[in-house]
Amino acid sequence: MIYLFHGSDAGKVRAKAFAWVEAARKKQPDAPYLRIAPDAVTENALVDAATASGLFFNKQLVLIDDPFSLKASGEAVMDTLKVLAQSPNPIAILAPKLKAAETKKLEAAAEKEFKFDALKKKESRGFNFELVGALSSKNREKLWKEIAKATREGDAPEMIHGLLHWKARDMMNKGSSGWSDEESRKLSLDLIELLSDARSESLDLGVALERWALSL
Repeated sequence: MIYLFHGSDAGKVRAKAFAWVEAARKKQPDAPYLRIAPDAVTENALVDAATASGLFFNKQLVLIDDPFSLKASGEAVMDTLKVLAQSPNPIAILAPKLKAAETKKLEAAAEKEFKFDALKKKESRGFNFELVGALSSKNREKLWKEIAKATREGDAPEMIHGLLHWKARDMMNKGSSGWSDEESRKLSLDLIELLSDARSESLDLGVALERWALSL
């Protein structure tokens, strides 16, 4: 029987596979354990491991370590896949970063599959011109929509607040056709007060920002 460990997070795949081996050995301390390194993977070695039995043990624990890192080793695994799957011995295949075709066949043959993919880094959306533009133009409805959209797309409320406060300060310094100097100054102070109130009263800053936008 095959236990497949794979995924794009190679470090985690390896760690989980060896943790599984350690747990299995604790459950069956008398069972022999065999690790087959990539350069030792051959069809004969895999068949021997799959069919191994003895007078003093019923099953042998086998770890096939990263066979697809070498072309010949990967081919040996695929050629003996049926034998490995039908083996009474628990056989862990540690195979990070598999190709799609190999993954499909191994998943179909595995008794159990453990997949660990690396988290994808979220791409930066860059400067939010729509958000600051809505504030600059005093468009209350659009500002509310842009705050809600930024929150929905994963921007932290503190980040949204910081950008809005930066724009308020920018209008104070450079002037604005939509805001007088006095209005810009008050806007900056209101945003500072909003953040302070949210922190001291344990309010949801995102919700507070949306309410503030609708009150402009």
